[in-house]
Formats: sequence, structure tokens, C-alpha cells
Amino acid sequence: MSKAQYITGLRAVEQLLATGSAEVRRLFAEYQTANPRVQAIIAAARDAGIEILPANRARLTQISGEGRHQGVVAEVRRTGVLDEAALRSLVEERLVADGDRPLVLLALDNIQDPHNLGACLRTADAAGVDAVIVPRHGAAGLGPTVSKVAAGAAESMPFAAVPSLGKVLRWLGDYGIRVVGTSDSADRSLFEADLTGPLVLVMGGEHVGVSKGVASRCDTLVSLPMQGAVSSLNVSVATGVCLYVIVRQRRER
Repeated sequence: MSKAQYITGLRAVEQLLATGSAEVRRLFAEYQTANPRVQAIIAAARDAGIEILPANRARLTQISGEGRHQGVVAEVRRTGVLDEAALRSLVEERLVADGDRPLVLLALDNIQDPHNLGACLRTADAAGVDAVIVPRHGAAGLGPTVSKVAAGAAESMPFAAVPSLGKVLRWLGDYGIRVVGTSDSADRSLFEADLTGPLVLVMGGEHVGVSKGVASRCDTLVSLPMQGAVSSLNVSVATGVCLYVIVRQRRER
């Protein structure tokens, strides 16, 4: 049986109800609030036949473990989490149905901040990424904070948690998928790389970057040109830059 989890925040719950990307079991909401968005969410949940339970702010915080819930908490059963076998099936299906949109995957190596993970998921969804891959251990997983920051993308984006990221990158390479990693010390600029074919983009953790073992699985390493005083970007910002360079190259091609 899939585990019940909680999604907080107006945008995230609105997207969840609009897309039906996860099974909503119950909605906890502040009935007494004058916020029209909360009232609209309650109405949408009622129309969908979802059980609605009134709760005050303290109870919403207790349920979700998230203080900034904005007056709504949805209890869901997630359907988009993939194991390694399901990820392989997704890759195979996308490679067969390549068409005019080559496969693109995002691998996040030891991203521990749930805010960064949520922001990466939101950008990945916007940029047309096929799936996001993370290590099962030592990294942030899906939860209320991630869902809130991702604004609905955490429920719609295929998300794979795997025992060994290096192993997955190895068999992705066996399918002819290029593995492009990011590193502050890389000699090649992101803007010089050909990113038009099937690929997996590998982004590193907040403080240590891509680990040596994962970097060794990359076909090429690229860096973002830094023109100011700071030496690096926040990982979610860097991920957005990289993904939209990929989008632009593919549209120009």
C-alpha cells in the first residue's frame, strides 16, 4: 500500500486538484478563513467528492509538520515515485517514441535542502524534463516542503529514488544517452556543449557539487561562466540555467 503524505500551500494544492496527478484522500482546511483561494479549493475538493475536514492553523501545522501551510493541507497517495526498474521502462519507452523531442533527464547528486529540491522539480517540469533521479539515501526526498516549493510539479514529475546514482548513469550510457555533469572546475563552458540529443543532466549538492564517483560516470563536465565576485550559484538557480540552455538549443536545432 502506498504511504499517505501531505501537501501544503495554495499553489501546490490548486495544481494537485486541477491535474489529478496524485490521489487526494482528504483535504484539511481552515473553513473560517476569508481567503477566497482557500474557499475555492474547498469548493473544488467538494465537487471532486473528496472528504473535507475543518482544522485550525495549529492542527494544520501538526498534521503536515509545516508551519507555512497557508490554510490548506491535502493528504495524498503519491503515484509518481519510480523505482529503478520503472525508471528503465520509462527511458525505454521515451527512446522508442523519441520523435522531435529527445529524452532529457535530471539527476540530482545529494541535494539535501528540500527547498532546493522543490525548486529543481518546478523548473524541471517547466523545461519538459522526462524524470528526475535522486539517490535513495543521503538526499532530500519528497515531502510537504518540497511539494509546496514545487507548486504542483512534485506530484506530476516522474521522480525516481535509486540505490546507486552511479549505476543508473552507467546503464543510461549503455542506451546511448549522454551524461553531462556540472563542475566549477570544468574546462568547458555550458554554452560550448552540444545538448541537443538524448541526455541526462547531473547537478551536484549545495556545498560539495557532483561527487567524484558520479563525475567519473559523466561523458563531459561543463561549468557556468561566472563574471562577478561570487564563485558559484545556488543549485536550483544553476539547474534552471542549464535546463533552459538545453531548451534553447533544441528549439534552434
